Amino acid sequence: MGLAEAQADPTSLARMTITGSDHDLVSADLVERTLNEILGRGADFAEVFVEDRTTSLATLDQRQVDGLSSGRDRGAGIRVVVGDTTGFAHTADLSDAGLRAAALAASSVARGGGGGVREIALGERRNFTTAADVDPSSVEKSRKIEVLRRADDAARSEGAAITQVQVALADSTRRFLVANSEGVWASDRQLRTRLNISCVASGDGGLQTGFRPIAATRGFEVLSPDAVDTAARGAARQALTKLDARPAPSGDLPVVLASGSGGILFHEACGHGLEADAIAKSASVYAGKVGQRVASELVTLVDDGTVAGEWGYLALDDEGHESSRNVLIENGVLTDYMWDYLRARRAGRTASANGRRQSYQHLPMVRMTNTYLLAGDADADEIVAQTPYGVYVAQLGGGQVNTATGNFVFGTTAAFLIENGRLTAPLRDCNLIGNGPEILTRVDAVAGDFSMTPGTCGKDGQQVPVGCGQATMRLSSITVGGAAA
Repeated sequence: MGLAEAQADPTSLARMTITGSDHDLVSADLVERTLNEILGRGADFAEVFVEDRTTSLATLDQRQVDGLSSGRDRGAGIRVVVGDTTGFAHTADLSDAGLRAAALAASSVARGGGGGVREIALGERRNFTTAADVDPSSVEKSRKIEVLRRADDAARSEGAAITQVQVALADSTRRFLVANSEGVWASDRQLRTRLNISCVASGDGGLQTGFRPIAATRGFEVLSPDAVDTAARGAARQALTKLDARPAPSGDLPVVLASGSGGILFHEACGHGLEADAIAKSASVYAGKVGQRVASELVTLVDDGTVAGEWGYLALDDEGHESSRNVLIENGVLTDYMWDYLRARRAGRTASANGRRQSYQHLPMVRMTNTYLLAGDADADEIVAQTPYGVYVAQLGGGQVNTATGNFVFGTTAAFLIENGRLTAPLRDCNLIGNGPEILTRVDAVAGDFSMTPGTCGKDGQQVPVGCGQATMRLSSITVGGAAA
């Protein structure tokens, strides 16, 4: 999961403008016939998910444009539920015959279900679309190449020690329609734009890397000249600073997480453990703990798909539910889990719009959207000043977590030593090692400088865009796995 700084306050951002979709993916009559045929074979629940996704990618490596590509993927996934059994089939054929064949394959599990007739009338169609000033699909390739070259120039302007620069610009338009036997009938058009900038600095101590992305659920307008320059220079400065890095200390130390940088830690260390499928399988340390204190009173954790423009923004989840703001931990007390439709149905709950899938070829599952800790009222500089000795993490990298135990390991990609309340030497990459529930209780200061970072979350082989966020905060103690004695 990659990280990047982004300025946003989730408590103040408004919902995106909702307008009608551009055109239907398939006809209502065809969808209704497909659902009714499935129900006639004895199913308890039936769903048709149709998707049309276009993508574009441009890359620059060492000042040379080495890739210009585009693609399109279009098809439908059919889900059928009989009791506790789910059947699923997908097809790239959106004709009447194609959908019928997929429906028959998915509903084969219901053939012994007693038959009978059940019909469904679809509800009123709800259409959504991402608000954008400039649709990326309308932008000429030459203009995209200009952005790549601008980023390259800005990064190299930071110094001759920057010896390698790679830039990638990707955008996607994803249209989908979802209809089911509960009467859901909704569609969305999602636009996403992303620029990744990677730099390598060379020095006497070897090679060091820096990385910055710009990523938003918006149009090409997010790649303004100022935004591109800032990100490119940030990536270069990160690489240059690390040329002077020294080994990180080892042991249990206070750690200050910079604004936005630590969101991935909480996404992994406790977010996955709060997804209802892990709860249902008793594969989470948070199972059965609603109403109990599980964190410091400074911790309020929210999953919020309504944060307009952020990487995990959704007007609709992939089961047709309008996105919502879900408080998971409030002032340290566990209040709820995240729910997709099937888990919510079995538990007698309402889905929380956390049903997501990578594409029409995948079943939906419980997934996070934008997951963040609410800001506090401390001052970010004062948090550092009040830390005699420790580690300041400016950027976290990837990591691993065991949801059943809560144990995790995360790598840092930019960190500094704190000595006498000041940031001093840059540190080589190191690891943060701990246990999610324990770490949540060790949050002892939270500032007000909230920001978000974009990332890609992997689960059971599926990748989806998510956002993570938090203000500058301090963990009173966590194990730092550095190389210094």
